[in-house]
Amino acid sequence: MTEAELKTATDDLASLFRQSSRAVAFTGAGISTESGIPDFRSPGGLWTQNKPIPFQAFMVSREARAKAWRRKFTMDDSYRGAAPARGHLALAAMIRAGVLSGIITQNIDNLHQDAGTGDAHLIEIHGNGTYATCLGCGRRHELAWVRERFEGSGGEPPDCEECGSPVKSATISFGQAMPEAKMRRATAWSTDCDLFLAIGSSLVVYPAAGLPLAARESGARLVIINREETPLDEAAHLVIRADIGAVLEGLARRLGIDRLS
Repeated sequence: MTEAELKTATDDLASLFRQSSRAVAFTGAGISTESGIPDFRSPGGLWTQNKPIPFQAFMVSREARAKAWRRKFTMDDSYRGAAPARGHLALAAMIRAGVLSGIITQNIDNLHQDAGTGDAHLIEIHGNGTYATCLGCGRRHELAWVRERFEGSGGEPPDCEECGSPVKSATISFGQAMPEAKMRRATAWSTDCDLFLAIGSSLVVYPAAGLPLAARESGARLVIINREETPLDEAAHLVIRADIGAVLEGLARRLGIDRLS
């Protein structure tokens, strides 16, 4: 997309916002690449380096659990300095300004919260990687507690002190049930909005990828902002293939929001 095409597309997006009263953003890994966190499917992405460990394997195999925790701590060390990028900050500023109703995110990196988006305006449908939970009783465990026991035992995956069940990062793995309450809330936001922005998502992981279609079928304008093509591009009213941070920063400024932090 040329600079002139990007300007026109961002102007068109700002016009859609001015006509909107209930805009919702849906974010994927692409919004966090500017923060130094690789996405999943692109060359060099996380899944090209490490095949995901299915939930069932995690449940039945202590070896799989140990492998999952080793990967988790290695990745946490690699991305420890990650901070919100322009996209996270622009969306948070748009929420504060009242032009964006909320954010549904596939991301687990906590960067929307770090940018200033509160729980009332954020739905994490794939969980959060900054803490852990017991798969039996649901008790929250801090990662420092998990790591201390993991490393202190020579790499044995820790179990819950409350009930003895496995402890897992509070994220949704392949084969794990989606959080029903959060999905109901995300579906309600999608079907009630009049403008739906899909940002930095490949739109191939279901049921999350069904949310943009649910919004479109309920009458919302669908906008896709992503570096690569997606399967839903033809269904969108506007597709912008450009740098996400630049697009959202430019959008915020066109909407009269000069300060992003």
